[in-house]
Amino acid sequence: MDARFTPEQDEIRRTLRELLLKRCGPDEVRAAVRTAAGYDTGLWDTFARQLGLPGLALPERYGGVGCSVTELALACEESGRTLAPSPLISTAVLAAPLILALGTEDQRAALLPRIAGGDLTAALAVPGAGLATALGLVGDQHGDWAGGGRAGGVQARRADGGWRLYGQAAHVLDGHSARLLVVAAHTGGFARSRTSLFLVREDTEGLVRVRQTSLDETRAQARVELRDVAAEPLGEDADALGALAGLGRSAAAVLAAEAVGAADRALERTVEYVRQREQFGRAIGSFQAVKHRLADVYVRVQAARSAAYYAAWAAGDGGGHERVGGLALAQALEALRTAAAEGIQLHGGIGFTWEHEAHLYFKRASGDELLFGPVHRLRAHAADDARLFEGGEVVA
Repeated sequence: MDARFTPEQDEIRRTLRELLLKRCGPDEVRAAVRTAAGYDTGLWDTFARQLGLPGLALPERYGGVGCSVTELALACEESGRTLAPSPLISTAVLAAPLILALGTEDQRAALLPRIAGGDLTAALAVPGAGLATALGLVGDQHGDWAGGGRAGGVQARRADGGWRLYGQAAHVLDGHSARLLVVAAHTGGFARSRTSLFLVREDTEGLVRVRQTSLDETRAQARVELRDVAAEPLGEDADALGALAGLGRSAAAVLAAEAVGAADRALERTVEYVRQREQFGRAIGSFQAVKHRLADVYVRVQAARSAAYYAAWAAGDGGGHERVGGLALAQALEALRTAAAEGIQLHGGIGFTWEHEAHLYFKRASGDELLFGPVHRLRAHAADDARLFEGGEVVA
Protein backbone atom coordinates (compact mmCIF):
# COMPACT_ATOMS: atom_id res chain seq x y z
CA MET A 1 0.00 0.00 0.00
CA ASP A 2 1.38 3.40 -1.06
CA ALA A 3 0.02 5.95 1.41
CA ARG A 4 1.07 8.95 -0.67
CA PHE A 5 -1.56 10.88 -2.60
CA THR A 6 -1.25 11.15 -6.35
CA PRO A 7 -0.89 14.55 -8.06
CA GLU A 8 -4.50 14.18 -9.26
CA GLN A 9 -5.76 13.61 -5.72
CA ASP A 10 -3.82 16.61 -4.43
CA GLU A 11 -5.31 18.68 -7.24
CA ILE A 12 -8.85 17.68 -6.24
CA ARG A 13 -8.22 18.90 -2.70
CA ARG A 14 -6.52 22.13 -3.77
CA THR A 15 -9.13 23.09 -6.35
CA LEU A 16 -12.07 22.37 -4.08
CA ARG A 17 -10.52 24.17 -1.12
CA GLU A 18 -9.92 27.30 -3.21
CA LEU A 19 -13.49 27.25 -4.51
CA LEU A 20 -15.06 26.78 -1.08
CA LEU A 21 -12.86 29.49 0.41
CA LYS A 22 -14.32 31.95 -2.08
CA ARG A 23 -17.94 30.83 -2.16
CA CYS A 24 -18.78 29.03 1.07
CA GLY A 25 -18.00 31.19 4.06
CA PRO A 26 -20.13 31.19 7.24
CA ASP A 27 -22.52 33.83 5.87
CA GLU A 28 -22.99 31.92 2.61
CA VAL A 29 -23.67 28.71 4.52
CA ARG A 30 -26.35 30.39 6.64
CA ALA A 31 -27.98 31.89 3.56
CA ALA A 32 -27.91 28.58 1.66
CA VAL A 33 -29.58 26.48 4.37
CA ARG A 34 -32.50 28.90 4.50
CA THR A 35 -33.37 28.49 0.82
CA ALA A 36 -36.11 26.14 -0.35
CA ALA A 37 -33.57 23.60 -1.60
CA GLY A 38 -31.46 23.81 1.54
CA TYR A 39 -28.28 24.43 -0.43
CA ASP A 40 -26.76 26.84 -2.96
CA THR A 41 -27.93 25.57 -6.34
CA GLY A 42 -25.31 27.70 -8.11
CA LEU A 43 -22.52 26.12 -6.08
CA TRP A 44 -23.94 22.66 -6.76
CA ASP A 45 -23.93 23.45 -10.48
CA THR A 46 -20.24 24.34 -10.18
CA PHE A 47 -19.57 21.11 -8.27
CA ALA A 48 -21.21 19.10 -11.02
CA ARG A 49 -20.36 20.81 -14.29
CA GLN A 50 -16.89 22.16 -13.56
CA LEU A 51 -15.52 19.68 -11.01
CA GLY A 52 -17.55 16.55 -11.75
CA LEU A 53 -18.05 15.75 -8.05
CA PRO A 54 -21.36 13.81 -8.34
CA GLY A 55 -19.73 11.43 -10.82
CA LEU A 56 -16.32 11.30 -9.20
CA ALA A 57 -16.62 7.62 -8.22
CA LEU A 58 -18.82 6.55 -11.16
CA PRO A 59 -17.43 4.68 -14.18
CA GLU A 60 -16.58 6.69 -17.27
CA ARG A 61 -19.05 4.71 -19.39
CA TYR A 62 -21.85 6.30 -17.37
CA GLY A 63 -20.47 9.83 -17.61
CA GLY A 64 -18.42 9.65 -14.42
CA VAL A 65 -14.78 10.42 -13.75
CA GLY A 66 -13.85 6.83 -12.92
CA CYS A 67 -12.11 7.55 -9.62
CA SER A 68 -12.31 5.54 -6.40
CA VAL A 69 -13.85 6.03 -2.97
CA THR A 70 -10.61 7.72 -1.89
CA GLU A 71 -11.10 10.66 -4.25
CA LEU A 72 -14.71 11.05 -3.16
CA ALA A 73 -13.59 10.99 0.48
CA LEU A 74 -10.99 13.70 -0.18
CA ALA A 75 -13.63 15.87 -1.84
CA CYS A 76 -15.99 15.42 1.10
CA GLU A 77 -13.19 16.19 3.53
CA GLU A 78 -12.86 19.61 1.91
CA SER A 79 -16.62 20.22 1.86
CA GLY A 80 -16.71 19.19 5.51
CA ARG A 81 -14.24 21.91 6.42
CA THR A 82 -16.78 24.59 5.51
CA LEU A 83 -19.90 22.52 6.34
CA ALA A 84 -20.95 23.18 2.76
CA PRO A 85 -24.63 22.22 2.39
CA SER A 86 -25.13 20.23 -0.82
CA PRO A 87 -26.75 16.97 -2.02
CA LEU A 88 -23.30 15.42 -2.54
CA ILE A 89 -23.64 12.92 0.33
CA SER A 90 -27.22 11.94 -0.44
CA THR A 91 -26.66 11.67 -4.20
CA ALA A 92 -23.07 10.54 -4.79
CA VAL A 93 -22.38 8.68 -1.56
CA LEU A 94 -25.70 7.02 -0.67
CA ALA A 95 -27.93 6.73 -3.75
CA ALA A 96 -25.67 6.45 -6.82
CA PRO A 97 -23.64 3.43 -5.56
CA LEU A 98 -26.87 1.48 -5.04
CA ILE A 99 -28.04 2.20 -8.58
CA LEU A 100 -24.62 1.19 -9.89
CA ALA A 101 -24.54 -2.01 -7.83
CA LEU A 102 -28.13 -3.22 -8.27
CA GLY A 103 -29.66 -1.44 -11.24
CA THR A 104 -30.34 -3.08 -14.57
CA GLU A 105 -28.28 -1.87 -17.50
CA ASP A 106 -31.23 0.21 -18.69
CA GLN A 107 -31.59 1.83 -15.26
CA ARG A 108 -27.88 2.59 -15.05
CA ALA A 109 -27.78 4.07 -18.54
CA ALA A 110 -30.84 6.22 -17.88
CA LEU A 111 -29.96 7.50 -14.41
CA LEU A 112 -26.21 7.51 -13.76
CA PRO A 113 -25.19 9.93 -16.56
CA ARG A 114 -27.78 12.42 -15.28
CA ILE A 115 -26.48 12.00 -11.73
CA ALA A 116 -22.88 12.47 -12.88
CA GLY A 117 -23.87 15.63 -14.72
CA GLY A 118 -25.65 17.09 -11.71
CA ASP A 119 -29.06 17.22 -13.40
CA LEU A 120 -30.49 14.47 -11.23
CA THR A 121 -30.19 14.54 -7.45
CA ALA A 122 -31.15 11.46 -5.47
CA ALA A 123 -31.79 10.39 -1.90
CA LEU A 124 -31.95 7.13 0.04
CA ALA A 125 -35.19 6.80 2.00
CA VAL A 126 -35.05 4.34 4.90
CA PRO A 127 -38.02 3.97 7.26
CA GLY A 128 -37.90 5.27 10.78
CA ALA A 129 -34.53 6.30 12.14
CA GLY A 130 -32.87 3.19 10.75
CA LEU A 131 -30.33 4.52 8.28
CA ALA A 132 -27.30 3.39 10.30
CA THR A 133 -28.90 -0.02 10.92
CA ALA A 134 -29.85 -0.43 7.26
CA LEU A 135 -26.24 0.25 6.28
CA GLY A 136 -25.02 -2.39 8.72
CA LEU A 137 -23.16 0.09 10.92
CA VAL A 138 -24.86 -0.25 14.31
CA GLY A 139 -27.07 -3.32 14.36
CA ASP A 140 -28.61 -6.36 12.73
CA GLN A 141 -29.76 -5.61 9.19
CA HIS A 142 -32.43 -8.30 9.52
CA GLY A 143 -34.15 -6.43 12.33
CA ASP A 144 -37.41 -4.49 12.14
CA TRP A 145 -35.94 -1.16 10.96
CA ALA A 146 -38.13 -1.27 7.81
CA GLY A 147 -41.29 -2.49 9.50
CA GLY A 148 -40.52 -6.20 9.39
CA GLY A 149 -43.60 -6.91 7.30
CA ARG A 150 -45.88 -5.53 10.00
CA ALA A 151 -47.68 -2.21 10.02
CA GLY A 152 -45.24 0.66 9.93
CA GLY A 153 -42.18 1.28 7.85
CA VAL A 154 -42.66 1.12 4.08
CA GLN A 155 -44.54 -1.78 2.52
CA ALA A 156 -44.63 -2.81 -1.14
CA ARG A 157 -47.30 -4.79 -2.93
CA ARG A 158 -47.96 -5.87 -6.49
CA ALA A 159 -50.87 -4.20 -8.26
CA ASP A 160 -51.89 -4.00 -11.92
CA GLY A 161 -48.65 -5.53 -13.12
CA GLY A 162 -46.48 -3.10 -11.13
CA TRP A 163 -45.50 -2.18 -7.59
CA ARG A 164 -47.13 0.22 -5.14
CA LEU A 165 -45.55 1.59 -1.97
CA TYR A 166 -47.22 2.85 1.17
CA GLY A 167 -45.76 4.06 4.45
CA GLN A 168 -43.32 6.76 5.43
CA ALA A 169 -39.65 7.43 6.07
CA ALA A 170 -38.28 10.21 8.27
CA HIS A 171 -34.90 11.94 8.42
CA VAL A 172 -34.24 11.42 4.70
CA LEU A 173 -31.19 13.45 3.70
CA ASP A 174 -32.24 15.98 1.04
CA GLY A 175 -35.48 14.05 0.68
CA HIS A 176 -37.55 17.21 0.12
CA SER A 177 -35.54 18.33 -2.93
CA ALA A 178 -34.18 15.11 -4.48
CA ARG A 179 -35.57 14.37 -7.93
CA LEU A 180 -35.24 10.62 -7.41
CA LEU A 181 -35.80 8.52 -4.29
CA VAL A 182 -34.29 5.11 -3.65
CA VAL A 183 -36.76 3.64 -1.14
CA ALA A 184 -36.15 0.61 1.08
CA ALA A 185 -39.40 -1.30 1.52
CA HIS A 186 -40.63 -4.69 2.71
CA THR A 187 -42.24 -7.10 0.29
CA GLY A 188 -43.98 -10.42 0.90
CA GLY A 189 -46.00 -9.45 3.97
CA PHE A 190 -45.30 -10.80 7.45
CA ALA A 191 -44.71 -14.47 6.69
CA ARG A 192 -42.16 -14.10 3.87
CA SER A 193 -40.91 -10.58 4.37
CA ARG A 194 -37.78 -9.37 2.61
CA THR A 195 -36.23 -5.97 1.99
CA SER A 196 -36.17 -4.59 -1.54
CA LEU A 197 -35.22 -1.25 -3.08
CA PHE A 198 -37.48 0.79 -5.34
CA LEU A 199 -37.13 3.92 -7.47
CA VAL A 200 -39.67 6.72 -7.04
CA ARG A 201 -39.62 9.87 -9.19
CA GLU A 202 -40.26 13.30 -7.74
CA ASP A 203 -43.54 13.90 -9.61
CA THR A 204 -45.16 10.56 -8.75
CA GLU A 205 -48.77 10.84 -7.61
CA GLY A 206 -49.22 10.16 -3.91
CA LEU A 207 -45.68 11.20 -2.92
CA VAL A 208 -45.65 13.79 -0.12
CA ARG A 209 -42.39 15.32 1.11
CA VAL A 210 -42.03 17.72 4.02
CA ARG A 211 -38.76 19.31 5.10
CA GLN A 212 -38.08 18.73 8.78
CA THR A 213 -36.46 20.97 11.34
CA SER A 214 -33.16 19.33 12.19
CA LEU A 215 -30.46 19.90 14.78
CA ASP A 216 -27.88 20.40 12.03
CA GLU A 217 -29.24 22.90 9.52
CA THR A 218 -26.44 22.14 7.09
CA ARG A 219 -27.84 18.63 6.54
CA ALA A 220 -31.35 19.14 5.18
CA GLN A 221 -33.73 16.33 6.14
CA ALA A 222 -37.28 15.49 5.18
CA ARG A 223 -40.20 13.23 6.02
CA VAL A 224 -41.30 11.24 2.98
CA GLU A 225 -44.84 9.88 2.86
CA LEU A 226 -45.77 7.28 0.26
CA ARG A 227 -49.52 7.07 -0.23
CA ASP A 228 -50.06 4.17 -2.62
CA VAL A 229 -47.21 5.38 -4.84
CA ALA A 230 -46.18 3.69 -8.09
CA ALA A 231 -42.58 2.48 -7.90
CA GLU A 232 -40.03 0.70 -10.05
CA PRO A 233 -37.92 -2.12 -8.53
CA LEU A 234 -34.19 -1.37 -8.52
CA GLY A 235 -32.63 -4.26 -10.40
CA GLU A 236 -34.02 -7.74 -10.86
CA ASP A 237 -34.31 -9.94 -7.75
CA ALA A 238 -31.40 -7.98 -6.28
CA ASP A 239 -29.72 -8.61 -2.91
CA ALA A 240 -30.75 -5.34 -1.27
CA LEU A 241 -29.30 -6.10 2.17
CA GLY A 242 -25.94 -7.11 0.71
CA ALA A 243 -25.80 -3.92 -1.37
CA LEU A 244 -26.73 -1.80 1.65
CA ALA A 245 -23.99 -3.43 3.72
CA GLY A 246 -21.44 -2.76 0.98
CA LEU A 247 -22.68 0.80 0.75
CA GLY A 248 -22.26 1.14 4.52
CA ARG A 249 -18.54 0.40 4.29
CA SER A 250 -17.85 3.03 1.63
CA ALA A 251 -20.29 5.60 3.01
CA ALA A 252 -18.78 5.34 6.50
CA ALA A 253 -15.31 6.03 5.09
CA VAL A 254 -16.51 9.10 3.19
CA LEU A 255 -18.49 10.40 6.17
CA ALA A 256 -15.44 9.88 8.38
CA ALA A 257 -13.32 11.97 6.02
CA GLU A 258 -15.99 14.68 5.98
CA ALA A 259 -16.05 14.75 9.79
CA VAL A 260 -12.24 14.95 9.86
CA GLY A 261 -12.37 17.99 7.58
CA ALA A 262 -14.85 19.68 9.90
CA ALA A 263 -12.79 18.80 12.99
CA ASP A 264 -9.61 20.11 11.37
CA ARG A 265 -11.28 23.41 10.52
CA ALA A 266 -12.76 23.78 14.02
CA LEU A 267 -9.31 23.22 15.52
CA GLU A 268 -7.73 25.62 13.03
CA ARG A 269 -10.18 28.40 13.91
CA THR A 270 -9.61 27.84 17.63
CA VAL A 271 -5.82 28.03 17.26
CA GLU A 272 -6.19 31.28 15.32
CA TYR A 273 -8.36 32.73 18.07
CA VAL A 274 -6.19 31.79 21.07
CA ARG A 275 -3.21 33.43 19.35
CA GLN A 276 -5.12 36.72 19.22
CA ARG A 277 -7.13 36.81 22.44
CA GLU A 278 -5.19 38.28 25.33
CA GLN A 279 -5.61 37.78 29.05
CA PHE A 280 -3.32 39.09 31.80
CA GLY A 281 -1.32 40.88 29.12
CA ARG A 282 -0.52 37.85 26.96
CA ALA A 283 -2.20 35.66 24.35
CA ILE A 284 -4.12 32.83 25.99
CA GLY A 285 -2.55 30.44 23.51
CA SER A 286 0.72 30.88 25.36
CA PHE A 287 -0.66 29.30 28.53
CA GLN A 288 0.45 25.73 29.03
CA ALA A 289 -3.02 24.47 29.95
CA VAL A 290 -4.44 25.78 26.65
CA LYS A 291 -1.54 24.28 24.70
CA HIS A 292 -2.15 20.88 26.26
CA ARG A 293 -5.86 20.94 25.46
CA LEU A 294 -5.27 21.85 21.84
CA ALA A 295 -2.46 19.31 21.53
CA ASP A 296 -4.86 16.59 22.66
CA VAL A 297 -7.38 17.71 20.03
CA TYR A 298 -4.68 17.75 17.37
CA VAL A 299 -3.70 14.17 18.15
CA ARG A 300 -7.34 13.06 17.96
CA VAL A 301 -7.87 14.76 14.60
CA GLN A 302 -4.70 13.32 13.06
CA ALA A 303 -5.52 9.83 14.31
CA ALA A 304 -9.03 10.14 12.90
CA ARG A 305 -7.64 11.35 9.57
CA SER A 306 -5.37 8.32 9.31
CA ALA A 307 -8.28 6.00 10.11
CA ALA A 308 -10.53 7.71 7.54
CA TYR A 309 -7.91 7.50 4.78
CA TYR A 310 -7.31 3.84 5.51
CA ALA A 311 -11.04 3.14 5.52
CA ALA A 312 -11.41 4.86 2.13
CA TRP A 313 -8.59 2.76 0.70
CA ALA A 314 -10.05 -0.41 2.24
CA ALA A 315 -13.51 0.32 0.82
CA GLY A 316 -12.08 0.31 -2.68
CA ASP A 317 -9.74 -2.62 -2.04
CA GLY A 318 -12.51 -5.15 -1.46
CA GLY A 319 -10.26 -7.29 0.69
CA GLY A 320 -12.61 -8.05 3.57
CA HIS A 321 -12.25 -4.91 5.69
CA GLU A 322 -15.89 -4.93 6.78
CA ARG A 323 -15.43 -3.26 10.16
CA VAL A 324 -12.92 -0.56 9.23
CA GLY A 325 -15.46 1.99 8.00
CA GLY A 326 -17.59 1.97 11.13
CA LEU A 327 -14.58 2.26 13.41
CA ALA A 328 -13.13 5.12 11.36
CA LEU A 329 -16.48 6.92 11.46
CA ALA A 330 -16.68 6.50 15.24
CA GLN A 331 -13.19 7.93 15.67
CA ALA A 332 -13.90 10.84 13.33
CA LEU A 333 -17.20 11.77 14.97
CA GLU A 334 -15.54 11.67 18.39
CA ALA A 335 -12.72 13.90 17.13
CA LEU A 336 -15.21 16.38 15.66
CA ARG A 337 -17.25 16.53 18.84
CA THR A 338 -14.09 17.11 20.92
CA ALA A 339 -12.70 19.75 18.55
CA ALA A 340 -16.02 21.59 18.41
CA ALA A 341 -16.54 21.47 22.19
CA GLU A 342 -13.01 22.71 22.93
CA GLY A 343 -13.47 25.42 20.33
CA ILE A 344 -16.61 26.69 22.05
CA GLN A 345 -14.91 26.62 25.45
CA LEU A 346 -11.72 28.37 24.36
CA HIS A 347 -13.58 31.03 22.41
CA GLY A 348 -15.12 32.07 25.73
CA GLY A 349 -18.36 34.08 25.66
CA ILE A 350 -18.35 34.61 21.90
CA GLY A 351 -18.22 30.86 21.32
CA PHE A 352 -21.72 30.50 22.78
CA THR A 353 -23.33 33.13 20.55
CA TRP A 354 -25.68 32.37 17.69
CA GLU A 355 -23.68 34.61 15.37
CA HIS A 356 -20.44 32.65 15.72
CA GLU A 357 -19.92 29.53 13.61
CA ALA A 358 -18.56 27.36 16.44
CA HIS A 359 -21.99 25.95 17.28
CA LEU A 360 -22.46 24.79 13.67
CA TYR A 361 -19.55 22.36 14.01
CA PHE A 362 -20.85 21.04 17.31
CA LYS A 363 -24.29 20.53 15.76
CA ARG A 364 -22.74 18.70 12.82
CA ALA A 365 -21.05 16.27 15.22
CA SER A 366 -24.26 15.76 17.21
CA GLY A 367 -26.44 15.49 14.11
CA ASP A 368 -24.19 12.93 12.45
CA GLU A 369 -24.21 10.82 15.60
CA LEU A 370 -28.00 10.81 15.50
CA LEU A 371 -28.01 9.79 11.83
CA PHE A 372 -25.07 7.40 11.62
CA GLY A 373 -24.12 6.47 15.16
CA PRO A 374 -23.83 7.00 18.05
CA VAL A 375 -20.13 6.41 18.56
CA HIS A 376 -20.50 3.74 21.24
CA ARG A 377 -22.89 1.73 19.06
CA LEU A 378 -20.58 1.96 16.03
CA ARG A 379 -17.77 0.50 18.12
CA ALA A 380 -19.96 -2.07 19.90
CA HIS A 381 -21.31 -3.40 16.61
CA ALA A 382 -17.80 -3.69 15.16
CA ALA A 383 -16.71 -5.58 18.28
CA ASP A 384 -19.73 -7.90 18.12
CA ASP A 385 -19.22 -8.48 14.40
CA ALA A 386 -15.59 -9.43 15.06
CA ARG A 387 -16.67 -11.59 18.02
CA LEU A 388 -14.10 -9.70 20.03
CA PHE A 389 -15.52 -10.63 23.42
CA GLU A 390 -17.05 -13.97 22.57
CA GLY A 391 -17.33 -16.26 25.61
CA GLY A 392 -16.21 -13.46 27.90
CA GLU A 393 -12.65 -13.61 26.65
CA VAL A 394 -10.80 -11.40 24.23
CA VAL A 395 -10.37 -13.18 20.89
CA ALA A 396 -7.11 -12.36 19.13
